[in-house]
Amino acid sequence: MPNWELRNCCHRDQVLFLVTIGVFTLVILALWRTFIITPFKLITVFLHEASHAIACKLTCGEVEGIQVHANEGGVTQTRGGAYWLILPAGYLGSSFWGMAMILASTNLLTARIAAGCLGLALLVVLFIAKNWTLRGLCVGFIIFLAVVWVLQETTTVRILRYVILFIGVMNSLFSVYDIYDDLISRRVNSSDAEKFAELCPCPCNGIGWGVIWGMISFIFLCASIYLGLVILS
Repeated sequence: MPNWELRNCCHRDQVLFLVTIGVFTLVILALWRTFIITPFKLITVFLHEASHAIACKLTCGEVEGIQVHANEGGVTQTRGGAYWLILPAGYLGSSFWGMAMILASTNLLTARIAAGCLGLALLVVLFIAKNWTLRGLCVGFIIFLAVVWVLQETTTVRILRYVILFIGVMNSLFSVYDIYDDLISRRVNSSDAEKFAELCPCPCNGIGWGVIWGMISFIFLCASIYLGLVILS
């Protein structure tokens, strides 16, 4: 039975899980404005745009192309589908994928599945990418994941779970930051929340929707840590 109450927390694996998340968070914040973690930021942008595309396809729309730019921006060109579901899917979807990767990192098998799914997604998007930044990102991360996988399976360098956890933490943090930066501090008029507010002006404007989405993203992050501890208990 799952230990939902986390009785007798925390043993070695749970402590390692919490400490690793804490260390990754500090490293990401310390290197936030450096080029070192830019590829991981772009992966988060990729997952944001991919979430738009998935919502479009699930609501019977057509995805005409996806772009990820070097300045950490991105665009998904869609036609049809439920626009009121496609718009919030970017921010909330990337938060969800961050949570999924954090949980996947708790077990080697699920980490392998997460790495395989991410690699497959990058391969699929490679053929519909509309700019060279995204194409380069797809090729680069496919190679990166392949190298990590080979090291995991053939050497004593067993880092696959930590790579998946790092991407998950990066995605969760960047999602919350991106919502704050685009929708609250700078209030980008072309942001998803401003467009969503035009479709659904009640109960709030773009900033209000940004706050709501930010809270949901933060809940995803907290839930991933709690569920990770439950899985490891």
